[in-house]
Amino acid sequence: MKAQFACVLLGAPGSGKTTACHGLQQFFQLTKRDCAVVNIDPANDGPPCVRRFVVDPHLSLILFYLWRPSCILSHRYSCDVDIAELITLEDVMREFEFGPNGGLIYCMEYLEKNMDWLLDRLKAVEDKYLIFDCPGQVELYTHNNSMRNILQTLEKNGYRICILHMVDAHLCTDASKYISSLLLSLKTMLHLSQPHINVLSKIDLIQTYGRLTFNLDFYTEVQDLSYLLEGLKNDAEVPPRFAKLNAAVCELVEEFGIVSYTTLCIEDRRSIKSLVDLMDRANGWFGKDEEEGSMLWAVAGSNYLKYFEEIQDVQERFIGPHDIADDEAVFEPSSES
Repeated sequence: MKAQFACVLLGAPGSGKTTACHGLQQFFQLTKRDCAVVNIDPANDGPPCVRRFVVDPHLSLILFYLWRPSCILSHRYSCDVDIAELITLEDVMREFEFGPNGGLIYCMEYLEKNMDWLLDRLKAVEDKYLIFDCPGQVELYTHNNSMRNILQTLEKNGYRICILHMVDAHLCTDASKYISSLLLSLKTMLHLSQPHINVLSKIDLIQTYGRLTFNLDFYTEVQDLSYLLEGLKNDAEVPPRFAKLNAAVCELVEEFGIVSYTTLCIEDRRSIKSLVDLMDRANGWFGKDEEEGSMLWAVAGSNYLKYFEEIQDVQERFIGPHDIADDEAVFEPSSES
């Protein structure tokens, strides 16, 4: 069975899934990788407008270096495969008088029972790299089995999947929200059991929500979480009764030791290229004209130092230098106490 390759974008509402789908599609067009977008979000009643253009092969290299999705406008985007042909959330809510959450679960369970429809539609985009746009209801990835079964069916039919779990980067500015995102990421990884990349999206906007207490690599590498707990003890807005709960969640995350994050600014070519490199290593993608074994060299050539340098670069370009003295101020007791 010939391998097909796909990335599956999921995450909470507003985390940037659909925007990332459009950005990845534009990037793949400019780098001459055939791709197709598959919308399996029944609540997506029409993907937003994106900017389309005809890519001249002689200009593709220039466009790659000048690429910026916000500069590229505006015709209605049409995905290659759309679940709206099978079922929509609006129809389910009207027919069965469900709320939006119950309706989404019904839709995904309906898709699970009709996987023949999806597999048949995917034949039209055979040999293309697939980008799946998924619903934003987190229960589908942490408790309900429909999404897990859908991905397992795709895997059994020769699709090599890489999950991109989008997490809004502004959660890092609040320790309690960041701890919650860690638990969500861990539960999603364990429940879906697929090659998985957690992504801090909208990293270029993080400063608009507040200053990071630690350097960016503290959050991407999920380093010693006891420092977060110390900070929460000094936070008057966090009730003391939550201290044991926060400590238990941090201990759980550290015991598994599998959660980490990369970053994404969808308008920055270096950021999205770095993400695509991680995706290719995760699902084993190799170019159409390359030998499959060449991917092993790409994996062997990857190293932690390069990754750490990329995180430092993101810190310098989007966040700015971090003052270590501020950390000491957070944890040092005042002279009055």
